[in-house]
Amino acid sequence: MSILIKNGILVRSADTIRADILTMEGRISRIGHFTADSETDRVIDATGMYILPGGVDPHVHMHLPTPAGYSSDDFLSGSRAALFGGTTTLIDFVTPGRGEALPYALEKRLREAENSIADYSFHVSPVDWRNSTADEISECIRMGVTSFKVYMAYKKTIGLDDDNLLKVMRAVGKAGGIVTVHCEDGDRIEKLRDNYYRNGQLTPLFHALSRPAELEASAVKKAIELAMRADCPLYIVHVSSKESLKHIRQTKLKKQPVFAETCPQYLLLDESKYTGTFAQTAPYVMSPPLRTTEDNRAIWEALADGTLDTVGTDHCPFTMEQKKAGLEDSRKIPGGAGGVEHRLQLLYTYGLLTKRLNFNQIANLISAAPARIFGLHQSKGRIVEGSDADLVIWNPDAEDIISARRHKMNCDINIYEDMPVRGRAEYVVKGGRVVVENGELASGTTRGRFLTRPV
Repeated sequence: MSILIKNGILVRSADTIRADILTMEGRISRIGHFTADSETDRVIDATGMYILPGGVDPHVHMHLPTPAGYSSDDFLSGSRAALFGGTTTLIDFVTPGRGEALPYALEKRLREAENSIADYSFHVSPVDWRNSTADEISECIRMGVTSFKVYMAYKKTIGLDDDNLLKVMRAVGKAGGIVTVHCEDGDRIEKLRDNYYRNGQLTPLFHALSRPAELEASAVKKAIELAMRADCPLYIVHVSSKESLKHIRQTKLKKQPVFAETCPQYLLLDESKYTGTFAQTAPYVMSPPLRTTEDNRAIWEALADGTLDTVGTDHCPFTMEQKKAGLEDSRKIPGGAGGVEHRLQLLYTYGLLTKRLNFNQIANLISAAPARIFGLHQSKGRIVEGSDADLVIWNPDAEDIISARRHKMNCDINIYEDMPVRGRAEYVVKGGRVVVENGELASGTTRGRFLTRPV
């Protein structure tokens, strides 16, 4: 299968050029200016459109088990939504039970992901420390997974205390991997949650109040200090607060290997979403919670100046019926929201068109940087000869209003409901095949591949 994309404007992290792209056998074969020949299977005229590398979302939760049921997108529906948004590669998570061997949990998760139509990889989460954990980490790396997610919150279920967190970091650093961290001070959060519970303060607002910005920032500081002691590269997920950015900036100035991610919700939504009825506020229960408009501005600035390296989505949608599990007790509301479908559209509309970011920065944040950080850059995140032919042909003139009635996610809630957006992925090419065209999923779209990564 060969495709010639003509007359488009290529947007890469380092440059923007006018060029044609020829794909053959799933890879980018040539970049330049040329005409189709008799062996070209298809020609796409991209006049007036931009061509970006397929997106890499480093933070999604498909088919995540919770007391309220699985997150509402499985790998099939979630990857379909991702493709419509221009994301062709997903990095999800493996969360074992305590005492469960990490490689065994990874094998189970691989089976669950087999129906994904985007390519995929994983972060594996050590949720306890056992005598065999270091060897299990090494085995996961041998299986092609080189990143490990740990939680400083949720100590009763999947979180680690400081001693075990340091042990994981040392083991991962020694093995050549990278640790990603959910930074919130879990012990202090639990005290706040319990106090609000005793006082009968159980609406979604108190979910947010129990997780203040300073408890994120203090955890970021501690994670950085532990990673330094362990000699382990660090990736901080879903940064939401201005205060956290100070610690990340200071560390980067010291040339310590720390990377950091934010999500569109921490750029575009704020704490005012927690004022209203349960139905109005429950969709925004997530951890960390939405912050102030001042935090929003600081996060935008940190993307522009390089303090933040990537934009993931933390895609983890739940239906309103599932959110109602916490109708009488906000502690039982499943935390999370959908977003994998809207990442590029939101950054284009509210980042590029407002001049907060340029298009090269966006291409880097959603594609090149996550591919590079997580060892996918030989085939993903770049438009260069030899890379996978994962491409987004972006129509800058399209207009839409985000709505749960029309989105592709398997959910009746959308936290960006009624937000106007510009631009859309007119064509999405994955592995040299058109998978999305003019708002429709192409027939015969095949399963994605599990991507193994080197240290």
